[in-house]
Amino acid sequence: MSHRQLAAAGVTVSFGRREVLRGADLIIPRGQRLALLGGNGSGKTTLLRTLAGSVRPSAGRVLVDGVGVDYGRTGLRNHRQVVQLVAQNPDDQLFAADVFRDVSFGPLNLGLSEPEVRRRVADALAVLSIEDLAERPIHELSHGQRKRVAIAGALAMQPCLMLLDEPAAGLDPQGVDEMVAALERLLQAHTTVVISTHDVDFALWWADSVAVLVEGRVRHGQPGDLLSDAELVAAARLRQPLVLQAAGALGLEARHVRDVSGLVAAVRAGRGLDAPATELRNNEPTALLRTGR
Repeated sequence: MSHRQLAAAGVTVSFGRREVLRGADLIIPRGQRLALLGGNGSGKTTLLRTLAGSVRPSAGRVLVDGVGVDYGRTGLRNHRQVVQLVAQNPDDQLFAADVFRDVSFGPLNLGLSEPEVRRRVADALAVLSIEDLAERPIHELSHGQRKRVAIAGALAMQPCLMLLDEPAAGLDPQGVDEMVAALERLLQAHTTVVISTHDVDFALWWADSVAVLVEGRVRHGQPGDLLSDAELVAAARLRQPLVLQAAGALGLEARHVRDVSGLVAAVRAGRGLDAPATELRNNEPTALLRTGR
């Protein structure tokens, strides 16, 4: 499904006198993981809503395969078969009495046959591993389950790109693991996945590329390159991932480190050691990672 390319070209969005996006440019790589990063109020949600066609830019264009979005009724309907947005709060999207009816709402509105609707719903529930919830009332679901149902409803539209606003927000550690597994299944289903997040550690580990919002504009590049740029990270009101802080403290090439195992490998390679793991665990920056301070 990821054969279409979505892009923002010089997009400006204002709410009253407040300019949220200022000539933002972003080309989303097909079939990859993109993490959108920025502080509160930086415009992450606005950019996602603009890419999804829910907000019309005051300047610039949103493009699908180089063609600007048509904001007429038919044009937006066609756009939403290519791009689906999942809100941060699933209750903003869920309204049917039970899971099956909620997930089937979008395909039914496309005028599809009942067998096709049932196939799409079954496929979407399977991708999210929530087939057992099909007959469950929405109000009986946990927050994490409601998030996955909201994603299933978007997936049933069979979009090429899925945009998710803070998909892990409000989830406990097990819920985060389940969400990560769900995102991986979306990618296996050939869907391009874009998430907004404040979690720089997750973005460094998970994303193929990151887009950092600063003063209404976008910097897009490799996670290690952008998140090891202390000036950029500070301007975005973020902090550097802990593994990059530790790598920097050890004098390592920080942008090549993606997670704790990568940090340990870099330490060993940098020292030319076959040092035992216990020796490396006693290193202060590595202890910093374990404590989260």
